[in-house]
Amino acid sequence: MLKGLTIKPMKRFSDERGFFAEIMRSDWKDLFGDDKIVQANISVTYPTVIRAWHRHIKGQNDYFVALRGCLKICAYDEKTKELNEIISTSQDLQIIRTPGYYWHGFKVLGNEPAMLLYFTTKLYNYANPDEERRPWDDQTLIPKSINGKKDDPRVGKPWDWNYPPHK
Repeated sequence: MLKGLTIKPMKRFSDERGFFAEIMRSDWKDLFGDDKIVQANISVTYPTVIRAWHRHIKGQNDYFVALRGCLKICAYDEKTKELNEIISTSQDLQIIRTPGYYWHGFKVLGNEPAMLLYFTTKLYNYANPDEERRPWDDQTLIPKSINGKKDDPRVGKPWDWNYPPHK
């Protein structure tokens, strides 16, 4: 796992009425450390849409929670050429801490829109956004390892968000 990239499974408390889950607690030091959440956002994205790549160069960290649907969330370290790929669904709640200096983005998997709730450690500045972007299909983004594996068949090739799942 890339340094600082953290996945925290969330506990779901179910009963005959439905379920309850805590999404964020200030005492989750294993996840938040010294980060302070200052903004919450929600995004709805349609099936097969890819929202990538971008990064934050002024120190923002993002925390992602898939509330509906299924997402393939990726983070890429340009220095080491390591890529982490995380599948996150509303059925298996988790919060993913993504240091903003990694290139990151996501693709909606399946046939339903996905709803993403995300928290940030910096306020969005409309006049001077803390975002650097590159195309979702950037041919120069070539991982040397994926999830720590160098023998993944996608290693050494431009990242393909639409590569079919392994059989």
